[in-house]
Amino acid sequence: MNQTTAIRQLKELGRLGSVKKMRLAAEGWREEWQTLIAILMSARTRDEVTVIVAENLFVEFPTLVELSKANPKDIARIIGPVNFFQNKTKYVISLAGELLKQYAGKPPHELEKLILLSGVGRKTANVFLAEYGADAIGVDTHVSYISQKLGWTKHTDPDKIEQDLLALFPRTCWRKLNSTLVRFGKTYQSRIEKDTLLDLI
Repeated sequence: MNQTTAIRQLKELGRLGSVKKMRLAAEGWREEWQTLIAILMSARTRDEVTVIVAENLFVEFPTLVELSKANPKDIARIIGPVNFFQNKTKYVISLAGELLKQYAGKPPHELEKLILLSGVGRKTANVFLAEYGADAIGVDTHVSYISQKLGWTKHTDPDKIEQDLLALFPRTCWRKLNSTLVRFGKTYQSRIEKDTLLDLI
């Protein structure tokens, strides 16, 4: 795969994916810690579900202090609709405390520091960083699947896919990759599954 073809394909995916307006889990939060927690909760869960759950969570627990002291049963009751909510309940409470204790409530903007926080893996960290303007690629299910289908990578391991995409695309494209592919994937899921993705672009 050459870079020129990949960039052309990315632009077309962006055009097609912008037809239907949608809010992704990382978008539209007032506080950075809310963004990070929403992304954490979005793992293996549809964005439209995550956004509603996160809004409900932040209404009931509007500050990190309140979240850090929350009863796990109360958190689990609210975030029950997201997948793996039991584990995410623990992560949300721990993460809130860590952000308060280590960073005065403001998430760090360094990948190495973010991935040391509870529940924050490389994908979550990169999506968070890209949302705030950093050149980073968050490799989730959509990015992984579409990248393989288009021949941008031959790997299935997210870390190796990330490295392939970093090498294939110019830095100016990195922060747009996740949101572009997620929007496209959510809009054309059935076409992708039927292996007609290349027919679209």
